[in-house]
Parts: sequence; C-alpha cells; structure tokens
Amino acid sequence: MKTKTDPNDAPAIAPVATTRLNSLDAYRGFVMLLMMGEVLSFQHVSASLPGNSFWNFLAFNQSHVAWAGCSLHDLIQPSFSFMVGVALPFSIASRLSRGCKFWDLLKHAIIRSVILIALGIFLRSMWSDQTYFTFEDTLSQIGMGYTFLFLLGFCKPRTQLIALVVILVGYWAAFALYPLPGPDFDYASAGVTADWAGNFKGFAAHWNKNTNLAWGVDKWFLNLFPREHYFNFNEGGYSTLSFIPTLGTMIIGLLAGNMLRSGKAPFVLVRRFVTIGIGLLALSALLHFTGIAPVVKRIWTPGWVIFSGGCCFLLLALFYGFMDAGEYKRKALLLMVIGTNSIAAYILADGFGSFITKSLYTHFGHYDQIFGDAYSTLVKGIVVLTIDWLILHWMYRKKVFIKV
Repeated sequence: MKTKTDPNDAPAIAPVATTRLNSLDAYRGFVMLLMMGEVLSFQHVSASLPGNSFWNFLAFNQSHVAWAGCSLHDLIQPSFSFMVGVALPFSIASRLSRGCKFWDLLKHAIIRSVILIALGIFLRSMWSDQTYFTFEDTLSQIGMGYTFLFLLGFCKPRTQLIALVVILVGYWAAFALYPLPGPDFDYASAGVTADWAGNFKGFAAHWNKNTNLAWGVDKWFLNLFPREHYFNFNEGGYSTLSFIPTLGTMIIGLLAGNMLRSGKAPFVLVRRFVTIGIGLLALSALLHFTGIAPVVKRIWTPGWVIFSGGCCFLLLALFYGFMDAGEYKRKALLLMVIGTNSIAAYILADGFGSFITKSLYTHFGHYDQIFGDAYSTLVKGIVVLTIDWLILHWMYRKKVFIKV
C-alpha cells in the first residue's frame, strides 16, 4: 500500500548532473556590474550639477543609505550571498554525480571558507601598512558562514527553514536583550551622537549605530588581533557578527535553489518567486514600521534579511523568467561575461581598479576632462569598466574561470 509522501521529507540533494543556470549567471553579472560601476562615481556628477534630479537619483542608488532603508547599491551584498545559496544544491548534485564523497565535499567547503575569509582580509589590507584584520567584507562574511550552509545543504527543506527561523529569532533576541546606553554613555567614543538623525527611538533603539550588540562584540573580538590602532568603532557601523544573519540570507537562497531543482514548470516557479518576494517585503515593512525589527543593512538585522530576501526573490524571478524560462541567453552576454567569472570581476574592481586608473593617467594624461570636470568620473569610469569587461570577455572566450 502506497502512502502519500511529504515533499519536505525528500532528500535535499540527489546526485544528478545539472545544467548551468543562465539566469544565475546573468543575475550575478548584474550585481557585479553594480559593484564595478562604483568607478563611475555618480556622486561626483551629482555634486557638480546641484539640483539635477536625474543625477541625484543615480547618486542615491550608487551609495549606501546612512542606516535604515535601502538603495539599489545596498542590494549588492545580499544578492551575492543569496546566490551562493541558490547555486549550492546544483554544485553539490553535480559533484555527487561525478562520484565525490561527502567528506571530500566537506573538505572543499572548509577550504573555500578559509580562502574567502582570507581574500576579504587581503583586499581590505591592500593600502594598509600591516594586515588589516576586519571581517565585514562581503567575501569574509560569506566565508564565515559557508561551511554551515554546506552542511545545511544536505538537510531536508524543513530543517533548512527551521535553521533560518532559529537564526533570525535568536539574533533578534540577542540584540533586544543587549542593554541600551545609559545616561552617562560616551557617544563620542562610539563615533556617534545621541541625537543623530539615524537613531531609532524606543524599543528599536537596540539596533542603533555603534551602541548595539555587534559593536560590543567587535570591541572585544577585533582587538584580539594586531592593529595599527585600538578598535573603538567602525565608522559605517558594520560588524563581524553580521555573518550570522548573512547565513540566513544564504539559507533563503538555498531554499530558492531547492525550488529551482524541484522540476516544476519554469513560469510556475516565476509566479512562486514573485509571490514569496512580495510576501517577504510586506512582512519586513510590518516589522520595520512597528519598530519590532528595523530594516538596517549595515548590521544585517533580521528585518533586513527578510526585506532583502524579498528583493532577491523578485530579482531571481526577473532573471529566471527572462533567461531560463524565456530562453534569451544571447541578449544578456554583457552580464553573462561578468557573472560567469564573478570572483575575477570582484578582484578586478576591488583590487586592481586603482592600478588601472593610475595607468590610464600615466599614459593618457587627463583624458577624463574631455567633457569638463563635472563628467570626469563618468568618462574615467566608462573607460575602466570597458577595460575590465574586455579582460573578462577574453577569459570567457578562453574558458578561463577563477573559482574558489
């Protein structure tokens, strides 16, 4: 006698070879292009042309909000983290189909974690006199949670969802229980002021800049490492501890990856992604405006995990509907070239951008002044981006892909 099977009780990963998702490469390429596009510096153009709403809009969306809320630029890191989770089930299934054993995969995951953490520290230390031990870089944050994500990849979807809830509720509770600053608190020592416009009032004050749990942990943790100066605070409010809720973002991606491997019709999945995305945005809005769980990217609040997760689902729906369901691969070559070599793109933008810029000035003088100073960063940025893309295109054609 057959019994009804609960899909949540099915194994999370089956050892079946899978085809590469074009939509994921395009989505990754879009995100990396946003990051690489920082060289365009819309802020400079906007400042040079005050009152121009077009450049003001572009400048806002190429910078991070001061604390609460979101700009397009703020979606780069959660999208990158989300896609790590989406890709994991496909990666594990592909490796299992080639005969890889669990312990070999676990070893690879641990090594990958270490490399990502080290690469993040290396990139943040490039212009320092000594190693700059900091762990809020995107690569380091992903690396610190990746091995845990890998282990969850072998669990059932129900277990993955429970892990997500435990992370979000536990992280929220830890911040909520951390004491608020007393009347004699020295705000200057934390790099903020008591009346800073970005501060929350009431219960939400538990998530204020540099007076929260993550800041307190970093004052202890980061000073365990050799430093040029004693660590008092991060000027942007970023923290090491954010890797925990970042793991939550990666788990949301993992759940999305399981859906993509479920065998359901593509446009059924698109509708499901849109529904989940809208639902998560509505939930985050409720939590934020009631002050229960504010949406703050810089400390990766649970509210931010839910909000950014909704945005990521909507972006995945867009790219999956266009690329895989609609089969428009050739029309996204610009993004595919970047997305298939995202680590190389990250290093080009974050590590060698200044070298390319300096070389251009050395050989071509002040070429960026051709349309005046107002548009100088735009001219320089277009040239640098073109060089970066041509390098990546050459690697794409030669099938040279840097992987960790």
